[in-house]
Amino acid sequence: MNNTDTNHIRAYPRKHQLGNATVDVELLAPTEGAAVAAFVQKLPTHDLLFVRRDVSHPKVVTAWLDSIAQGSITSLAARCDGELVGCTAIVTDPRSWSRHVAELRVMISPAWRGRGLGRLLIQECFALALGLGLEKLYVQMTVDQRSAIAVFEELGFRAEAVLRDHVKDRDGTSYDLAILSHHVAEVQARHEVYGVADALKS
Repeated sequence: MNNTDTNHIRAYPRKHQLGNATVDVELLAPTEGAAVAAFVQKLPTHDLLFVRRDVSHPKVVTAWLDSIAQGSITSLAARCDGELVGCTAIVTDPRSWSRHVAELRVMISPAWRGRGLGRLLIQECFALALGLGLEKLYVQMTVDQRSAIAVFEELGFRAEAVLRDHVKDRDGTSYDLAILSHHVAEVQARHEVYGVADALKS
């Protein structure tokens, strides 16, 4: 990660009100393998195609949590009444030439879609990315995931590329993969001009 200042990393846990429900957002711990595995099993297979590896496989979940422990992934967990209903991953490679860039992954329980949880977690990741010293976030998803793409575009992500026939599901069907990105450093600069940078870090 790039120029990380731990004093500026967003503090967790945090509470948010979504309609009549209270959602607790906190950092996902590397010891929560059982909860993550149970959450992933509830997701439609098609939703997993934007993740580089099949996270329904136990070894992939273990590798994800190991990466959290090692510091190359920072994940948020959203819970309602103790149940995991959404999670994110900010994936970095500190040894690469793109250490200022991170891949953002967001997964939401089907029962919680359309309630603003995805937008909330993306915004939390913006603030978290700033504290981690990142400059750019990118996401990838199949082009038919129009609702998800629309949410990201509303939050400032822009299309960078479409990779043709880039992923295949378990039935062998190929899908085009869209890549969208957002320069979070530019957002930070605008906030500093208007004097609201501290609000993101609070």
